[in-house]
Amino acid sequence: MPHIAAVAKIDLPDKTDQQAVKEQAQAMFSVYFPQAARLMPAFDNTGIVTRNFVKPLSYYAETTTFKQRNDEYIKLSLQYSVEAIEAVITKAGINKNDITDIIFVSTTGLATPSMDALIINQMQLNQNINRTPVWGLGCAGGVSGMAKANTAAKANPAAVVLLVAVELCSLTLIKSDYSKSNFIGSSLFSDGVVACIIKGDNHPLAKQQVQIKAACSKLYYDSLDVMGWDFREDGFKVVFSKDIPTFIHQSISADIEAFLAKQSLQLGDVKNFIFHPGGKKVLDAYVDALQIEGDFLKNTREVMNNYGNMSSVTVLYVLEKFLETGFTDGYGLMLAMGPGFSSEMVLLDMKN
Repeated sequence: MPHIAAVAKIDLPDKTDQQAVKEQAQAMFSVYFPQAARLMPAFDNTGIVTRNFVKPLSYYAETTTFKQRNDEYIKLSLQYSVEAIEAVITKAGINKNDITDIIFVSTTGLATPSMDALIINQMQLNQNINRTPVWGLGCAGGVSGMAKANTAAKANPAAVVLLVAVELCSLTLIKSDYSKSNFIGSSLFSDGVVACIIKGDNHPLAKQQVQIKAACSKLYYDSLDVMGWDFREDGFKVVFSKDIPTFIHQSISADIEAFLAKQSLQLGDVKNFIFHPGGKKVLDAYVDALQIEGDFLKNTREVMNNYGNMSSVTVLYVLEKFLETGFTDGYGLMLAMGPGFSSEMVLLDMKN
């Protein structure tokens, strides 16, 4: 089985208190959005304390064009990707020329040539790296990226796969969008950058062994309008439905059980739950649906509290927290849900 050799995340320099974001959102929305006053408690109900932002808070009160924001996305994605990659290379104890594959995951900006090409050029990585840019999976992208890294490392036991996920959600904010979805989005979403190294079987395991055992994807029919973007002249307008927790209640328990059964496992065999938080209602839905004793989502909740919802990146910050602060020997389950509506799962075998 391929294994995860290292994970490195970025703490962005403009990390901002949630209450400061709330005050700015109130000023921005209150004039044109009559429901703003009634919905302001949404900022408090998230449980978020600080948000990981790529720009100072004042930037988001400025009037900017889609092109200006996307140019910032390209520049800052490249800058912080390189920083995260340099950190993960050091943690994994490899040379940059050892990397055989790069998978770049994002849904919050556009670039052609794709960001992986910009990274290879900037860092002067091996010109023959296998490139896989993955766009549009939203919050599910981090887990899907890990599954794709596993596929690449299985196909080539000598592989050293670099997985990079970048989401600069704050740069998608359309200041003139006074919809409820944009308001709720402004209470949740933030920015994050993370890099992971996944190695094939020909490489010796690290002292802390985290092997990738299996993966599963599911697309739910007739749910295309639950989450995504509405592409407009002024940028990416956020779309998400209040039905997301309902989907979790109705489906996730049976989906997890079916996935685990294929590995001859049951829910009780899983010791580490590496879930994308989504939001407080999503976390509550997981708790209600799975009925697991104890605070099994502690690390997920703490990442949400300290960083906000960073879309695809968030679950990889949760994984990094498990690796840095400790995990229980046994199986780990990575899970995230995203546009489609879809779910992505990866099963890990974790040993200290």
